Parts: sequence; C-alpha cells; structure tokens
Amino acid sequence: MKTLSYQTFKSQTLPQRESAVIQEDYIAETFSYQEPLTKQPKILIIIPAYNEGKNIGAVLNDIQKQSPGIPILVINDGSSDNTEKIALEHNAEVISLPYNSGYGVALQTGFLYAVKNNFSIVVQMDSDGQHDPANIKDLLEEIQKENRDVVIGSRFLSRASYKTSLARHAGMLLFGNIASLLCGQKVTDPTSGFQALKGRAIQFVASDHYPPDYPDADFIILMNRCGFKIKEIPVTMHASPDKESMHHGHKTIYYVFKMFLSIFVTLLRKSPKR
Repeated sequence: MKTLSYQTFKSQTLPQRESAVIQEDYIAETFSYQEPLTKQPKILIIIPAYNEGKNIGAVLNDIQKQSPGIPILVINDGSSDNTEKIALEHNAEVISLPYNSGYGVALQTGFLYAVKNNFSIVVQMDSDGQHDPANIKDLLEEIQKENRDVVIGSRFLSRASYKTSLARHAGMLLFGNIASLLCGQKVTDPTSGFQALKGRAIQFVASDHYPPDYPDADFIILMNRCGFKIKEIPVTMHASPDKESMHHGHKTIYYVFKMFLSIFVTLLRKSPKR
C-alpha cells in the first residue's frame, strides 16, 4: 500500500453553506444517496491514528482476520513515531496529515476519501485497540437495514463489563442523558468512536457541518436534528492501553467545556423539518 498526499483532499470540492442555518432543501439536495446499497456494498474502514506505533499493527492484524478483504484507511494525524511505517507494512492505505490536527479533522479526512472514492458504507474505529474488530460484522449487518443512517457501538449495552474512571463514567452518563433528552431516544454511549455510516450520512460528515474537535454527543444531537436515523447496538470495548490515545487524551474539564459549547451551538441552528 501507499501513503496518499494530503493535497489530494485539500482541494476536494464539497458543498459550502453561507450561514450556520441548516436548511431542509440543502440537506435533501446535498446529502442524497450517491448510489443504492446492493448485496455487495462498497465498504471502507477508517482509523484515525496519532502516535499509535505500539498498537496500530495489532489492530490492523485483528481487523484483517475478522474482516478480510475490506480496505482499511489509516489517517496518520501528524504522528512523530512510526505509525505510518507500521500501517503501510500491514497493507493499509495511509493519508498522512502535515501536522497534528485533532480527532475530528482526521476522521473527516477519511470521510472525504470515502466520498471521493464512492464508498457506500464506512466503519470508523479507534487505533488504540479499544474496539473489538469482531463487532465490525455486527455494525455492518445493522447499517444495511432500512431506516439506518448511523449505527453506534455501545459498550454499555453489552453484557461485558467496561471499567473506566469515575470522572469519565460520570461524563459519559451526563452527556448520554443530555443527548437522550434532546434526541428523543435513549443514548447510552455518547463518546463511542466505533460507528458505521452509510450514504448521505457519509456525505454529511465530509461537509463543513462536522465538529472539528471531538465529535461525540454533539455529533449525535446534530445528526438527529438533521433527520438522520441513529441506532445503538451492543459491542465489546476494552480499556484503552494508552491513556493519551487520540480520542480520550483530552483533559476532562476542557472536554466538558468544549462539549457543552458545541451542543449549545448545535441547538442554535435551525432544525430542518423532515
């Protein structure tokens, strides 16, 4: 495999909005399906990675064992270690960003690639070994059902226990309750980065609506308000072996402040009538 130039995506032309208001006709016209799902949809696995040289090889091995034949794209987010080298050695496509841009930007780069190459389903997962590749098939099975735009893997719907710090668990519970209230449906795992998206949801993430920092509860609320159908399913997650991983290395107070701010901005936007 090869490293792809970031310039390929920097010049990507996508629809732009003139205001922060999300219009119904804009959603309908811009995020219509590119192609109907078939019995053999075109699937891509996206993995953002920042200094994950210690973990990325094992993660890629497990994915290739569980989901052979599905292409994998690693977004190397300005890593200073050998993340890119190891990903290439494991036959993944790699896009290397010129500097560390953050989790949301890295993810969106992957979705730009998916749109450009006409993938109909995207599975996103973390690079630190937290997400169990055995659950990829479950996400794919669920996302191909009717009335599914986004499928989120929830560690709290699984029978397996998930251990985390008290502060982190409290944050998950807080934002899960906020998302549940605002979405009108139960949200148990608002910080899960183990998701599958299809069609118009892929295009939406590739647009300028996507939260650039840590798209968690704010992303779920935004997608719900824009009429996307969201479903949680149980998955197995393991405690991250690296506390400074890309998705969870932020400071708690900073994260809580940014998430509340992002949710507030989301609520200020005009919700389209579906």
